[in-house]
Amino acid sequence: MTRTPYDQYAKQYLEGLLKPLGEPKISREVTAEVRQVDIWFVPDEVTTADREVLGLLGRMVATPCLLEPFRNPATANDVRACLGKLLQVQAEALRKAKRQKKKLAEAELPHLWVLVPSSSRQLLQQFGAEQRDDWTTGVYFLPEKLRTALVAIANLPATADTLWLRLLGRGSVQQQAIAALLLINHPFRRHALEQLAILQVTLQARQNLNREEKELVMNLSPVYEQWKAETLEAGERRATEGFLVARFGQLDEALTRIIPSLVALPPIDRSRLILNLSRTELIEQFERKLPH
Repeated sequence: MTRTPYDQYAKQYLEGLLKPLGEPKISREVTAEVRQVDIWFVPDEVTTADREVLGLLGRMVATPCLLEPFRNPATANDVRACLGKLLQVQAEALRKAKRQKKKLAEAELPHLWVLVPSSSRQLLQQFGAEQRDDWTTGVYFLPEKLRTALVAIANLPATADTLWLRLLGRGSVQQQAIAALLLINHPFRRHALEQLAILQVTLQARQNLNREEKELVMNLSPVYEQWKAETLEAGERRATEGFLVARFGQLDEALTRIIPSLVALPPIDRSRLILNLSRTELIEQFERKLPH
């Protein structure tokens, strides 16, 4: 069961990012006492280049894994609970392989990624978590056979490679990631904007927000406005395309080229032009203003 608006945001956000790469499952139940994995992900057979679009997150999900995002710093008990889920999932995989009379290689066992906004040195020491030379700062691996790592989002370098993880952070870390998101052109930008906008609306509708939540609502306001503007523009473009097809029968290259100019007009002016001008007149009206 989703506990907070942040839980819902984190799950839906990660699910949308991972869908093109494989099969993410939200709140997957594990046996024994029923518990749920926040995100269970099985990658498709995609190329490394396909995963690289998600930077560090893409590298993390190259093999079957559990993703457990936390809004607040995780306690030792939180980490133990995540490890318990991992061991159950691994046991299920081993039992399935045994039934199928297959041998499961160590590298095929699921990996656990615990995503935390920050982590104390004490917690890392308690679990023997250490950085590795072949991974970026902020990723701390537990002893090898546990197949687990803690990702302290506040310790990740502020680069494009870590952006999709830093959007799950807190305070200034998340705020800086949001500012970067608004400036980029990326296949997953719209999905991230949408999920952040939903989080903003959800929080704004709640009563008795604490100080941090109020600050988050304010930080998310530019995201919501940008998402709303882009959503309206996308709707206007689809409507204009449909109008042109209805008027002229098809949408060729010349008509497609003038759509941004049409969308920029007030709806009533746009409709009048499309209805009253011929195809040739309409194209000539705008092509004189277009760069060549």
